[in-house]
Amino acid sequence: MSDGHGPPPETPSGWSAEQPPPYSAPPASPWTAPGAPQQMPYGQPYGEPLQQQQPLGPGPQTPYPPYPHPQPGHGYAPPPPALRPGIIPLRPLGLGDILDGTIKLIRSNPKAVLGLSAVAALLASVPVAVGQAFVLDTMSGAFTDPESAYTSSDQLTSVYGVAAQYGGTLVSYMVQFVVVTLLTGVLTRILGRAVFGGSITAGEAWQLVKGRVPALFGVVALMAVIMLVPLVVMVLLIVVVAMNVSSGGAGVVLGLTFLFMIAYLGYYLFFTTRFAFASPIVVLEGRGAIEAMRRSWHLVTGDFWRVFGILLLTSLLVGLVAGVLSVPFTLAGTLFGMFGAGSVATTVVSAVLIALGGTLGSMLTYPFQAGVAGLLYADRRMRSEAFDLVLQTAAIEQQRQGWVHSSADELWHPSNSARP
Repeated sequence: MSDGHGPPPETPSGWSAEQPPPYSAPPASPWTAPGAPQQMPYGQPYGEPLQQQQPLGPGPQTPYPPYPHPQPGHGYAPPPPALRPGIIPLRPLGLGDILDGTIKLIRSNPKAVLGLSAVAALLASVPVAVGQAFVLDTMSGAFTDPESAYTSSDQLTSVYGVAAQYGGTLVSYMVQFVVVTLLTGVLTRILGRAVFGGSITAGEAWQLVKGRVPALFGVVALMAVIMLVPLVVMVLLIVVVAMNVSSGGAGVVLGLTFLFMIAYLGYYLFFTTRFAFASPIVVLEGRGAIEAMRRSWHLVTGDFWRVFGILLLTSLLVGLVAGVLSVPFTLAGTLFGMFGAGSVATTVVSAVLIALGGTLGSMLTYPFQAGVAGLLYADRRMRSEAFDLVLQTAAIEQQRQGWVHSSADELWHPSNSARP
């Protein structure tokens, strides 16, 4: 409550009560006392009827209208909520918006998202499952006949045992390199349309993505080089140190290995965060591999810790849920293979159970991580390039037309940013 001596409050239109708005006089107060003597307020055209405001209290009164407080039925309404034609509101996103948008992405198009993820997860899980089932079948004799433990150990160290143990994992990584890269591209294209409330089939998304496949593989190959080169250097250094220390220097080697592991973990997390947006940029902006990685680095700059925290939290959450889904099947397959009779049927059942567990876990991991990365990319563009204004304008136009058309895909090009 003003005592008549302080500065008058500001009006909702942004101009102070000490200075009238340009181009026109302030509006008359709705609380003017009828028949009261009138004064000439500042800015009142000469010759017009004068208006007197009702006194607000003791002390000198300003001739300008008081702040019109909101009243029931009239007054000032709160600002309207952000447009949300699709899975996210068209404004800078919070953590809840990103996680909720990713869940809505999966629910809005489950056949395309979960179907493709299941196929990719199955292809990546089968080689590992077959290798593990072979190893477990070989070990089963050690449980049924303890005297054969040495024979089982010899089999595990044989050429076939090593091939089964590590060959399946190597093949699985090669399959993931191809399948997950393609899946990420398709899911990103589905996400780009879902932001505007549109849906797209897996076949239509593939037709839009297949021209970007070489650039996607380029990004993955460059990331593999960035991740593997320092790892190889560290291993070689550890081997050289181990060969040049005395027999009592095992502690030195272990300590050096531990330090290298900590340093490599920080290195891995730093570069995966910096290049987290490279794949969405390749698909949605149509850039090449090197250019996409450079742009991802630029978008993350200034908000590194937030991007890092959201990606890390997403990995932990998805890993926990995936573990809950996959562990029962993997454990059942492992026990079945270890305590089975060692027959072909036992090996097949064990491989199926292990593959099913890996498929269920990865089927959720792949789309969730791709969705979070894509929505984080959109959020960074909204915050650094005012991209939300572009999306809002497009959403209003699409609401007027009543449908989401394919030209919405072109809005992701950086030339449409409100700020460079």
